[in-house]
Amino acid sequence: MKSNKPQTNPAVTDALPYLTSDLPGIGGTIKNFDEDFVVEEIPKYEPSGEGTHVFFEIEKKGLTTRDAIARISRQVGRLRRDVGYAGLKDARGITRQVLSVEHIDPKKVLAANADGIRILWAKRHQNKIKVGHLAGNRFTIRIRDVQPGCLDRAEAIVARLVEKGMLNYFGPQRFGMRGTNSLVGQAALAGDYERAITLICGVPTDEDSPGARQARELFEQARYEESFKSWPSGHCTERAICKRAQRGQVDWFKLWRSIDRSMRKLYVSAFQSELFNKVVAKRIDRIEELIPGDVAWLHRNGACFAVEDIEAEQQRCNQFEISPSGPMFGKKMTQPKQEAAALEQAVLKESRGNLDSRLTGASDRPEGARRPIRVPVQDAESKEGKDQNGEYLELKFALPPGSYATSFVREVSK
Repeated sequence: MKSNKPQTNPAVTDALPYLTSDLPGIGGTIKNFDEDFVVEEIPKYEPSGEGTHVFFEIEKKGLTTRDAIARISRQVGRLRRDVGYAGLKDARGITRQVLSVEHIDPKKVLAANADGIRILWAKRHQNKIKVGHLAGNRFTIRIRDVQPGCLDRAEAIVARLVEKGMLNYFGPQRFGMRGTNSLVGQAALAGDYERAITLICGVPTDEDSPGARQARELFEQARYEESFKSWPSGHCTERAICKRAQRGQVDWFKLWRSIDRSMRKLYVSAFQSELFNKVVAKRIDRIEELIPGDVAWLHRNGACFAVEDIEAEQQRCNQFEISPSGPMFGKKMTQPKQEAAALEQAVLKESRGNLDSRLTGASDRPEGARRPIRVPVQDAESKEGKDQNGEYLELKFALPPGSYATSFVREVSK
């Protein structure tokens, strides 16, 4: 079996350059307590009060959105797929977000009682909530163990980010706890399914829990049944692979195809995200500047268009109506031209990635899209405070959907 030791990945570490590299950070740590990381969805529209669907806002603590949906669906007697949501949120912290379910009494939803979840309100509407049905997210983040003089430093950095916009990097959570999701996607797209599967189930590191480390060591020794039994709860993908591998001669492609389709797409999208981050890093000094061949992003509605008249469109860019966009490489992605195309193709070549022509099955081929390389920061403020857990610096700000608060915090903390 090949050695597939995870490697440091510049796309998922602080090796990515800062927009505010000339301004000193404040240090500190986040997510020490759930109350230190609060996220509130900004709805795209309010429920009308009429219709067959019921919108309801939850406040969850210590649960992912999928975990919360699983618990609520059991309480109201529905399948998980019957519950609509606008976006997925992490387990760490406190999150307020709106979900929906059809053909149910709002009182029954309000009466749902699940650990880690509060139902704040329920109201009828005509349609189901779908992914993307939100205007953005509002964050309140407390940073602890900060350096002296942190408020002045934070305010200078925040002012720069409000003026120029925030680099729209994908945050580390996009790449998984081990930071290897993009490596898995890259291997699968290259047809190296043995490497992809081994990165998922093998390659033990000191950061693994004792149970997971043992399971990975057993997998690399081809002791699949023992590995299956050793995986801690929560490692559903790894357990499913080991269970299938027990059945006889290992076929790496079939093992890859046995992974849930949504997970396969997640690995591939992580590789797309790594490439996007690298393009943003290359344009760090030109995030406000349109270059020949650019595809611009219209912040008002997310539409994209080819830039024909740079001088005229640059005025709109200066006013933050539009921004340059970067690639989520795939077969249907709008292609840039000239200098913009050369820059993006150079990143693709450096990464030895070919997301347009390599096949891992039709359902795995990435569709592709454009994504703004910067995003506006709204309602930003910073202040010092103290609570029962000690002193902190608090950041409040709002970002468009799909942008990562961790990208904002890393600029401030460094």
